Amino acid sequence: MNVYTTGLLWVGGAAVFAAVIAYLIRKYGPDEGRSANNEAAGQVFTIVGGLHAVLVAFVLIALFDAVGAAGQSAYKEADGLVAATWAADALSAETGEEVRQLSRAYAITVINDEWPELAAGRDFESEGWNQLDRIRRVVAAAPAGDEWLMDRKKEAASQLWQVFQARQERLDAAGGGVSAVVWFVLVMGSVLSIGLPLLFGGPLMRTHVLIVATLAATITLLLYATYQLQNPYGGGAELAPDAFRLAVERFG
Repeated sequence: MNVYTTGLLWVGGAAVFAAVIAYLIRKYGPDEGRSANNEAAGQVFTIVGGLHAVLVAFVLIALFDAVGAAGQSAYKEADGLVAATWAADALSAETGEEVRQLSRAYAITVINDEWPELAAGRDFESEGWNQLDRIRRVVAAAPAGDEWLMDRKKEAASQLWQVFQARQERLDAAGGGVSAVVWFVLVMGSVLSIGLPLLFGGPLMRTHVLIVATLAATITLLLYATYQLQNPYGGGAELAPDAFRLAVERFG
């Protein structure tokens, strides 16, 4: 079941459930004083709903930014790997070929071994760090007999340091998400925001039921989006390792 079908089921189910609750309360609950509650309940709903909307918007914006940052880190890591290989090619044919093979093996490790674990949100151990360290040692051991070769060697080392940093950022992005405390506040705020309109009154029951169902569907949609965006590499975001696939093509 894909993310869109699951989302429709959650949103539709929440709307139907809220509509049934609103209908039962209007049909079997006391009508006395219900219309008089509109002003007081409306003021409370404005405060609760406003605060809840601000929190949901803040969380969603933070998650959208995290997804974008994770994608940029992946491309920065892959581009740095390619740039380091190009700089190593200038040192010597043997050094360039060895760095190219190690870089290609590293990119394949990221694609085949690391990315599925990142998408699943699992902790893992891979050869990635060791492969990068082997590339670093090959560059460090390369001879540099003149100033021009020394500059190329420094450039390769600088690009490798960028790869190390971007790799750490990519791995850190998978461990982000929304904390349990924030989820508790989001869920409780949603329950309160949906529950307060049940105190409202009005001449038409179907209008009241439709309003409550629409509110429940909207809030559930936002919570579902929050849940799907927790992990940039899985769920609704599902970043793909395209940057590393392009790097493998460049390595040949």
